[in-house]
Amino acid sequence: MFSDNQLDIFSRAHQNILPFDGGVYLYPNFYEEEGTLAIFEQLKHSILWKQDKMKIYGKTINFPRLTSWYAGGDQEYTYSGVLNTPIPFTPLLLKIKEAAEQQCGRQFNSALLNYYRDGSDSMGWHSDDEAELSDNPVIASASFGATRTFRFKHKQHKDAKVAIALNNGSLLIMQGATQHHWLHQVPKTARQPGPRINITFRDVKY
Repeated sequence: MFSDNQLDIFSRAHQNILPFDGGVYLYPNFYEEEGTLAIFEQLKHSILWKQDKMKIYGKTINFPRLTSWYAGGDQEYTYSGVLNTPIPFTPLLLKIKEAAEQQCGRQFNSALLNYYRDGSDSMGWHSDDEAELSDNPVIASASFGATRTFRFKHKQHKDAKVAIALNNGSLLIMQGATQHHWLHQVPKTARQPGPRINITFRDVKY
């Protein structure tokens, strides 16, 4: 595990994507490209994916993606109104997690996985600001498969918007006051980019 000073050194190695009120750093080729196709296929077939549901204006609809929750403990966790019962980390998830931990200098005890099957699958605007996370959480997001657009918009300054491409093998680190001030999303797209799997590693305080 790295110290706070070492985390700052890692952060300065790449420019902060956000203009203010937070820190977001992108490492486009963090996971070696030659092995990412095999990683994607193994995650696609080995992860226990589920189709969660949510209520909008009194109507129950499917989440526009498949999800799964893995963790080192046995505590349940509520995310977007859905109660998640953790599944033990697989050896592959542990390897991906350990590489992310070394890069950002934090240890994570859980992972939310999202499987975007095509361009119609998406993630709505939200912040990762659940009570179980710290005031300024460090969240590491690993992507495998098709490239998708990832957008930020400021909660108060409506003109402050940022869009980036999360490509195959990339690692995105969100830290500092990011979750307090910014919302983020993965929008739908009319083009068909192909399937994508995203893993967001977190340290949940049970």
